[in-house]
Amino acid sequence: MSAFAALIERRIRAEGPISIADYMAEALLHPEHGYYTTRDPLGARGDFITAPEVSQIFGELLGLWCADAWEKLGRPPRVILAELGPGRGTLMRDALRALQVAPEFRRALRLHLVERSPTLRRAQRAALADAAPLWHDDVADLPEGPLILVANEFLDALPVRQLVRMADGWHERRVGLDADGALAFTFDPTLAAAPGDAPPGSIRELRPAAAALAERLAARLRAQSGYALFIDYGYAESACGDSLQALRAHRRHPVLAQPGEADLTAHVDFAAFAAAARRAGGTVWGPLPQGALLAHLGLAERAAALIANADPAGIAAIESGCRRLVHPSEMGTLFKALALGGDHPAPAGFAA
Repeated sequence: MSAFAALIERRIRAEGPISIADYMAEALLHPEHGYYTTRDPLGARGDFITAPEVSQIFGELLGLWCADAWEKLGRPPRVILAELGPGRGTLMRDALRALQVAPEFRRALRLHLVERSPTLRRAQRAALADAAPLWHDDVADLPEGPLILVANEFLDALPVRQLVRMADGWHERRVGLDADGALAFTFDPTLAAAPGDAPPGSIRELRPAAAALAERLAARLRAQSGYALFIDYGYAESACGDSLQALRAHRRHPVLAQPGEADLTAHVDFAAFAAAARRAGGTVWGPLPQGALLAHLGLAERAAALIANADPAGIAAIESGCRRLVHPSEMGTLFKALALGGDHPAPAGFAA
């Protein structure tokens, strides 16, 4: 048993079984042993690859989306450009390069990054040194003013609770210890409140942190103006199901094995996220399939421009990357895009 697993075991012995949300928060963000605290998880030598690492076109198109959003906001002379969970800084680096065609927006923006991992902050500092970014631990720390925010694969890592429908109602699934002292799933004997009903055995996932984020952002965007774009994998409509998973070395990994050594994620309930934003007075567009959004933003045209100056190996890489981003059997439909705003026109890609 690792030192971190032993730490979690001691907590459970002292407090009793903990929620899956608490387990995820500990495993991902513990200040000493957390998964994101201790490593760069991206790339072939990491545990997973995100869209910005697949193709530069992804970040470039989102950069132009931000420029269009700035235009729709009336071209404010100062605007906060923020990214949640910026990874290695790849998306923002590509976005800023694309903004060479929008020099007035480039001069107006001030770059802010919401990132708690010291390892990833170092990578972002190297990738984005010319942009002089400022870092924050939480979106609540962003300065006031017009805001344009992007977040790619951020919501899926926010902790989830799981409720299981039993004969007598909903019970929360928790993490406890088995007879041998190993981490194991168990259930809270008390009944839990859950929206709606479902057949026995059904699992409903709730993400309180995502709902709180949607409400906070929607209220801010309505009061101070701005747009936010979220791209992630998940459900367009709320549905029951156990989507909690762990990834290590690009393969599925047991969720409770070796905490802090694998990524933990769950599918995003876009309908719940949108409902939370609307409760706070925000306007919601989407969700759209990622492939549809990128097509609307000009992926084919940008790919053609890159191919025109590429060698055969480069052409193959561009075509492969684009297929992965938009094809229904790859990231094109599982990944979805949702935009938030105040009382503003529809952002690029969502007007139809």
